[in-house]
Order: sequence, then structure tokens, then C-alpha cells
Amino acid sequence: MRAGFPAFRLGNVLATSFTGTLSERHGNAVERIPTPHRLIDWLAVNGLAVDSCTPAQLDLARELRESIHAAATAAAVQDALPASAVQVINDCSARGRAAALLTPEGKRRWRLGSASSVEDALGVIAADAISVIAGERDGKLALCASPTCRAAFFDTSRSRTRKWCEMNTCGNRQKKARFTVNQRKNPRSAE
Repeated sequence: MRAGFPAFRLGNVLATSFTGTLSERHGNAVERIPTPHRLIDWLAVNGLAVDSCTPAQLDLARELRESIHAAATAAAVQDALPASAVQVINDCSARGRAAALLTPEGKRRWRLGSASSVEDALGVIAADAISVIAGERDGKLALCASPTCRAAFFDTSRSRTRKWCEMNTCGNRQKKARFTVNQRKNPRSAE
């Protein structure tokens, strides 16, 4: 990984992990794919290795990311999906030429149409977003309870009541803030 960039926030769902490449959307936003090379890194970590990425492809990736975020957010709050977001997701999905392959270990791996096809990788991400937003998986879309984050995530917990996109970041930050407020209200409780 390239030094000097914020770490990736990886999850189990490709589409919502991709939207996590921009975090703290309602606070001090953190862009995790600021350069074409950083997008290459993210795709490689997620099994979608490409050889190169142009600035135009990075722009397309960010457009897809924001479209997935808009559609997933709308789905999570049971609003109508934004038509422009649906169009971008569908266009990226249709443009991709990736094939799912089964490995001897019983895992799925993606073969992209050409070695450096960012569009193929984005097609895989768009198809994943379609399956999540369409409700084809066991789980539900939810929004992070952190007021500065509000990331869309896919909740597969048994009760479907998860509050934060990531417990290690947003969840811990919120719990620490609540603890600090409680300590200020009642300083003797720490003794």
C-alpha cells in the first residue's frame, strides 16, 4: 500500500465497502481514493486487480461510488431511489465484462475482460450494489448512527439492529463521546 494515505475501511460487502472510500461525509470528509493509483490499490485489495487507471476512470469510479451511496441511503430510509443514481449504477453494470470464476478452494474470483479495465471492475461493484439494493441478500441496508458519518452499510447481524458502519471507528468514537459526557456530568462515578 502507498504510504501517506488513510487506510481503507474494508467490509464484507463490496458495494458498501466501496462507498466507504469516502468517509465522514457530514464532518471532515476523508477521501481514501484521491489518486488513480490509490483506486488501483483499493481494487487489488478487493480482488479486482487492474494494471492502470486514468484520471477519467477515477472520476467514473467516484461517480459510481456517490451513486451507490445515494441509492443505498434512499433504500435504507425507504425513499424512492434517485433516478440519476440508478442510471449510473445500471450503466456501469452493463459496461462491465467481468466473469465470476470458481477457484479450486471453492472461492469466487473475478476475471476482468482486459488486464487494465477499470470499467470491468466498476461493473462488478455496480452489480454487487444492484443485488444489495434490490434486496436479494439476507440482511438490510442501514445508515451509520454517527452524525458525521451516516455511511450506508449492509447489516447482516442476527437482529438487524447494528448502529454503526464499523464498531472500531464510528462505534468506538460515539461510545467514547458518551462516556466523556457522562464523566463530566458525574465526575465522582469514576472513583
